[in-house]
Amino acid sequence: MALVNEHFLKLPDNYLFADIAKKVNAFKATHPHADVISLGIGDVTRPLCPAVVEAMHRATDEMAAGATFRGYGPEQGYGFLREAILKNDFLPRGIHLDTNEIFINDGAKSDTGNIQELVRWDNSIGVTDPIYPVYIDSNVMIGRAGLKGDDGKWSNVVYMPCTAGNNFVPQLPDRRVDIIYLCYPNNPTGTVLPKDELKKWVNYALKNDTLIFFDAAYEAYIQSPGIPHSIYEIKGARKVAVEFHSYSKTAGFTGIRCGYTVVPKELTAAALDGERIPLNPLWNRRQCTKFNGTSYISQRAAEATYTPEGKAQVKEAVDYYMRNAGTIRATLRSLGLDVYGGVDAPYLWVKTPGGMGSWRFFEQMLYDAHVVCTPGVGFGPSGEGYVRLTAFGSEDDCAEAMARITKWLR
Repeated sequence: MALVNEHFLKLPDNYLFADIAKKVNAFKATHPHADVISLGIGDVTRPLCPAVVEAMHRATDEMAAGATFRGYGPEQGYGFLREAILKNDFLPRGIHLDTNEIFINDGAKSDTGNIQELVRWDNSIGVTDPIYPVYIDSNVMIGRAGLKGDDGKWSNVVYMPCTAGNNFVPQLPDRRVDIIYLCYPNNPTGTVLPKDELKKWVNYALKNDTLIFFDAAYEAYIQSPGIPHSIYEIKGARKVAVEFHSYSKTAGFTGIRCGYTVVPKELTAAALDGERIPLNPLWNRRQCTKFNGTSYISQRAAEATYTPEGKAQVKEAVDYYMRNAGTIRATLRSLGLDVYGGVDAPYLWVKTPGGMGSWRFFEQMLYDAHVVCTPGVGFGPSGEGYVRLTAFGSEDDCAEAMARITKWLR
């Protein structure tokens, strides 16, 4: 008989955002006339920019003609997009990569979950806490995370708390860890790491032979000077880090699906006999086996974000969302709440008043203000007592949500 992978049974019944959707849908069913505004799940609301739409139309027309039709594309991504990424995202920052180190994907979520397939199941992992749930859940599925305790922590995971007490800057582990996940600008706290702090992590990885999986999905939202947009701005990072990027929040591609992963050729991991194995060809082999490539139309759309018109239009959308973030931040602070993030990221991390639990605050905000947030505890134990708000709504919805919350809390 076929036996189930019992590691899947260790997962919570629902993915965090599916659980939120279930609760919101139940509320809507019992309150059909309520106008619910979501500041919870981080989905974009602005339409695709004109340069992207035009590129998709051209690509669709190509697919409609025999002479320009394309079937299976390269699993690693088309050269035109990989070259555009190299020339626009890295070279201006003094980062020299090879196009064969760039792998186009269908969004960063897939690769951040799949990358752990390259390393043995018994590697130790370290995560900042709170953290994007996919990092841990994907390791649970393979059996690497161990068992979940009553405190909400997994037995084989090293947690590095990010709290107001340490200004949301995680401390280096006090012991060696094989793999560390970092996400900056951070989801969910909306905070960033200055260059000197990120350098500490690269130096730790170099000293301890540690892999860093660095999620840079929100780098386009960085406003402050001196904040790294890529871990490869740090000397030595090419030897220890994989980096993930996404067009989902940068250019509104949540429904288009496109991103990319960087696996440098210098990056290696050890075999049991001590031999150093390059991970770039292993990831290429994995992709060729399990991935048929991102659609041609999506890749042409992504390429258009690097044209002069595309860059200006993408920046306009980013600025729109960051104005929302500023509105949320100013309003909630005027109400006496402790608010973090929202300066270099589209997320705001809000401490619940009076020590209220995250889910309790979520429910009260939904029922009393008809506004949806994300309970912080869903991102890890250190998220208890916080909620996450996103700036991805429309300007009108953002203003209305702040008016409702102001009325509710006062």
